[in-house]
Amino acid sequence: MKSFDIAVIGAGAAGMMSAAVAAQSGRRVVLIDHAERLAEKIRISGGGRCNFTNINAGPANFLSANPHFCRSALARYTPRDFLALLKRHRVSWHEKHKGQLFCDDSSESVIDVLKSECEAGQVAWRRPVTVDAIRRDGERFALDTTAGTIDAAALIIATGGLSIPKIGATDFGYRVAKQFGHKLIDTRPALVPLTFAADDWAPFAALSGLSVEVELSTGKGKTRGEFSEDLLLTHRGLSGPGVLQISSYWNPSAPIHIDLLPGLDPTETLLVAKAGSKKQIGTFLSEHVPARLAHTWLEAQRVSADARLADLPDRTLKAIGESLSRWTLTPNGTEGYRKAEVTRGGVDTRELSSATMMSARVPGLYFIGEAVDVTGWLGGYNFQWAWASGVAAGQASAEFAREQALRDSA
Repeated sequence: MKSFDIAVIGAGAAGMMSAAVAAQSGRRVVLIDHAERLAEKIRISGGGRCNFTNINAGPANFLSANPHFCRSALARYTPRDFLALLKRHRVSWHEKHKGQLFCDDSSESVIDVLKSECEAGQVAWRRPVTVDAIRRDGERFALDTTAGTIDAAALIIATGGLSIPKIGATDFGYRVAKQFGHKLIDTRPALVPLTFAADDWAPFAALSGLSVEVELSTGKGKTRGEFSEDLLLTHRGLSGPGVLQISSYWNPSAPIHIDLLPGLDPTETLLVAKAGSKKQIGTFLSEHVPARLAHTWLEAQRVSADARLADLPDRTLKAIGESLSRWTLTPNGTEGYRKAEVTRGGVDTRELSSATMMSARVPGLYFIGEAVDVTGWLGGYNFQWAWASGVAAGQASAEFAREQALRDSA
């Protein structure tokens, strides 16, 4: 049996961060992962350049059944703290859309930083290694693995959620939580394309690949989500940044609302144009949205694209205007975990310490990253949660293990 102060299961963003922080505090740390390749989710993120944080990240950018939980960790480890870490390792980066930060080179730069930080603390690696069982052995944890039994004072679960199973996502963290009596918030795909019934979507399927900037919304009151982003039409439904954002707020059977002409009053614009234009309505709308969308849209409204604005009744123009500013659709589902960037839901944070990530039920047991019920917006926010929750658990577990060692030696 190998003995350590802290065992971390899951060598992704949160897991490597927590292991590095704990090990550099002087604790003996082992990092366990079942995957052949290290940190695949980091590697594929941001088109291979890793959207590693968002400079604007704050509690308002996260969803949870316990919305204030993320405040403490995010306040104590900010995007600027992670940028300072990258600077120490001479990793260059650039800002894109709305505060999103990417590596100038590849995602491997971030993986290399985390590996170097783990090496600086002399973290012991066990990969690819599977954990078959976890037992409480007195005040310590015993892990039965394919590399033998591991004993540790503290255990950090950083195994992520269910999104992208082809790179190794499993429900391991949720099973551990249940084993130790923790509640789970129902999980579902998030930051995921939305789909529609084939018959309903048939008029728009041919527009696959077309993109347009829109305003989208769904939900009501505190559960309402609203974003101004690009929308991408696909052969099965809708994708693009705006749809991925709204998908985290969408509930099955609920409608979504799309303003295809944000910043314009389509009804007023059409009525004013009618008075002084000889244009066909298809031509006129093509000045505001892509021509293919304008013509398909009008066909779905049973209005000929060749009809002159001046010849259309005001009531028809009003109906077109209202539908353009509030296109209401009800998805029949999503593309599922295979296309979801993250998992919404997870370990109920009301049973965790917001300062340390430690279980209120089992001393020395920690849950971090995507395994818990904290889901960020698209654009680097989920990585920032991984860094912040990893640092919180790394620091706290190191102190917990130190205190246990002092008790054992007394």
